Amino acid sequence: MKVYLDTIGCRLNQAEIEQIARQFRLAGHEIVPSASEADLAVVNTCTVTSEAAADSRAAIRRANRLGVEQIIATGCWATLEPDKTAELPGVTRVVPNPEKDSLAADLLGLPGEFFDLEPLARQPLPGLRTRTRAFIKVQDGCNNACTFCITTLARGDSRSRPVEAVLADVKSALDGGTQEIVLTGVHLGAWGQDFTPSQRLADLVSALLARTAPPRLRLSSLEPWDLDAEFFGLWSNPHLCRHLHLPLQSGSAAVLRRMARKTSPEAFAALVRRARAAIPGVAITTDIITGFPGETEAEFAETLDFVKALEFAGGHVFTYSARPGTPAARMKGHIRGDIAKARSARLRAALAESGAAYRRLFIGQTLPVLWESTSQLSDSGWKVEGLTDNYLRVRATATEPRWNRLEAVKLINLDGNGLVGELIT
Repeated sequence: MKVYLDTIGCRLNQAEIEQIARQFRLAGHEIVPSASEADLAVVNTCTVTSEAAADSRAAIRRANRLGVEQIIATGCWATLEPDKTAELPGVTRVVPNPEKDSLAADLLGLPGEFFDLEPLARQPLPGLRTRTRAFIKVQDGCNNACTFCITTLARGDSRSRPVEAVLADVKSALDGGTQEIVLTGVHLGAWGQDFTPSQRLADLVSALLARTAPPRLRLSSLEPWDLDAEFFGLWSNPHLCRHLHLPLQSGSAAVLRRMARKTSPEAFAALVRRARAAIPGVAITTDIITGFPGETEAEFAETLDFVKALEFAGGHVFTYSARPGTPAARMKGHIRGDIAKARSARLRAALAESGAAYRRLFIGQTLPVLWESTSQLSDSGWKVEGLTDNYLRVRATATEPRWNRLEAVKLINLDGNGLVGELIT
């Protein structure tokens, strides 16, 4: 059987769709790059915003238009809206998040133990979603109660994967030639807290660095209240990427309280100072929500000033999207869409400015770059693009195609949202 896999949303969804791909491959089926070639499609949906939910529906309809008559929908939107999901054309099965791990086994009529055999070496998903980096799921669910977040309803309570299970996935990725491992979860920093005795994310990272040999190990989004000064000591290992994504959400103390975030602007700023002192050159990126219910002009100004002061290396700005079932959706004082979007534009401009300033710091330096894409410019020239460990996007020209290689590059110029480099031969 030929299987097409699509995913919308977060890195955790990407990790899960790669796991589903390995299960189908282990059972002898082929993963194809286009729905037009497929007998079956699996779409891993998202509902973190209304736009993500719309993208999920569009992905399902697109697969059906391309001729797939058997579509399995899973993920957060399918979990929260199973009836609406089942009504979409081509959908033959809706698999909620709690049953996602056994999706392939249930469909193929195989025992779960079948997939506990020696794991296959990772192969990147074919087609447009080909990725050099391997996203490894280490945790799911969340015990926080941020008032804007629908993910806790879709994913449930925090659950950690055992060290040995994570090690097996990492080894599978390394056996497949992966140069960078990315650890991901809904609440990554909560890894191990549900174990008896409890463990910490630092324990998992230390185990992976000691027992495997990833050229690069990267951590995805981390809540700021999960980190302490001791945690930053992990970066004494040069294989751990100098990049921390710390969601702020708001620079206003009052808005953070309405969001039920377990931090304050002062605590967040102190954390950033400690991280920069401990990890030279670290890129610190963030997430911000604008237009949260009740956000005044003064509260937005606090956020804008705070973002400018912290000089982030980049970040994502989301215009607040009310998600049914969340406390924030029931709050008073919802902000007009045009006002919220205008605030988002101002924040994006501030982040673009600080991001450019961060990138300029590295002009003239030579850093290893992992090439993620390559395209032909001429008969003898190729455009290559990739990332440094501190999340600088770099492009260069080469005499041959390069993909999934770590190579030294001298950074010579800033152009748009990235850096231009020269290969060191």
